[in-house]
Amino acid sequence: MKKNKRCILLLTAFFMAMLLTACANPFRSQSGPEPETASPTPERADTGFVLTGPESYDSADTAVLVGRNGDENTVTFLNLELGRKYTLSLDGTTGLYDKYGEGISLDQVHLGDVVDITFLKSKKHLTTLRLSSKSWILENVERYEINPVRSEVTIGSETYKLTSNTQYLAEGMALDMMDLNPADIVSFLGIDKQILTVRVEKGHGYLRLANDENFIGGWIEVGAAQIRQITEDMLLLVPEGSYQVNISHRGGGGVKSVVINRNEETLLDIGDLEIPEPQYGIVLFSLDPSSADLYIDGTQVDVSGPVSLEYGVHQMIARAEGYQSVTQYIRVAEASASINVVLEASRSEEEEEETPDPSAPIATDYYKMYVDAPEGAEVYLDGNYMGISPCSFRKTAGAHVITLRKTGYETRSYTVQVDEENKDISYSFADLSPGTASLTDTLLDAVLP
Repeated sequence: MKKNKRCILLLTAFFMAMLLTACANPFRSQSGPEPETASPTPERADTGFVLTGPESYDSADTAVLVGRNGDENTVTFLNLELGRKYTLSLDGTTGLYDKYGEGISLDQVHLGDVVDITFLKSKKHLTTLRLSSKSWILENVERYEINPVRSEVTIGSETYKLTSNTQYLAEGMALDMMDLNPADIVSFLGIDKQILTVRVEKGHGYLRLANDENFIGGWIEVGAAQIRQITEDMLLLVPEGSYQVNISHRGGGGVKSVVINRNEETLLDIGDLEIPEPQYGIVLFSLDPSSADLYIDGTQVDVSGPVSLEYGVHQMIARAEGYQSVTQYIRVAEASASINVVLEASRSEEEEEETPDPSAPIATDYYKMYVDAPEGAEVYLDGNYMGISPCSFRKTAGAHVITLRKTGYETRSYTVQVDEENKDISYSFADLSPGTASLTDTLLDAVLP
């Protein structure tokens, strides 16, 4: 009896073990044991997703950011050694940092910035971007001098070199060096003594005076931006912004407010300012030799007695047979004054023969600057009206700003470096771009002949 119970317990344990084995593998085939083969490894799909980390880049570079495309999520860099541009993609895995390693957003990175980058060359993917710790920046510089001939920039007492890869930028657009103007407020970025980026932070506009005939020869002060003598049909380059303009001439004038917008011309009517009363000074001239003839502003004057001259600047020419002529400018600014003029004997008869007739135009014994194109544009040199192109004017060595203006077209300015060579120089600039006639153009055409 006990033996039968023992058999029953053993059989019960056997069937329970079989039942537990079947439950542990419910998908096992009932036809027999499965073959002992390894499960196949699923194929990995290439999604283009790049994991960040030390192993996620194979290249590094110090470059200048020169382009950004938000629609395609790409950025373009300029390699400083080869001068070549290349484009990389970026996404949420890209790390962006300032020069101290703190995280920043893409909006805090600007075109022209010098950056250290790492990237996966095989996928053209940007891994990290960091504002270069090797670079420096001089922001919002107002006083500087660019010498394109020597490829140098002088800022204060320091001189920096421009390179063939230096980038010139304004409002996200590339510029030529000639497009920069002394009125522009710029930031310089570079490494060591090399400037890699010149970025215009505040551009320039143009200021013209209307109804200014009573103030010619006086002075205009545009804030602290510049102080200039008022000339006929002048066109001033002024940094964009709001200004108090002070007009003064012989005790007349006044102050007016003006807003200068980038690349736009603003007309300032000063006809309502207090008109100055002409003032005159008495000048006694002493000539040596006494037989010399004296001309003031092209008109011969009698120097046997006092000469009454209006306050301001006048051209004086003294000529005598057998002597070298004297030409100079005199300023009358007080009630009475005396001027002594001494002429030196001519060195040869040839010089006497070459002395022009006083009543004839003064000979142009100087070299000229020619502006040949675009045709039909008003030409201004450093704000002073020179004529309608093609035209010419006296050549003066140094840095100058040539401004071209034509109604219905965008006004353009170019900075040129004039050499000291004894020869004429010619400039041909690109055609002006058509633009919608502004209110300034309309008023200008109405008040100017």
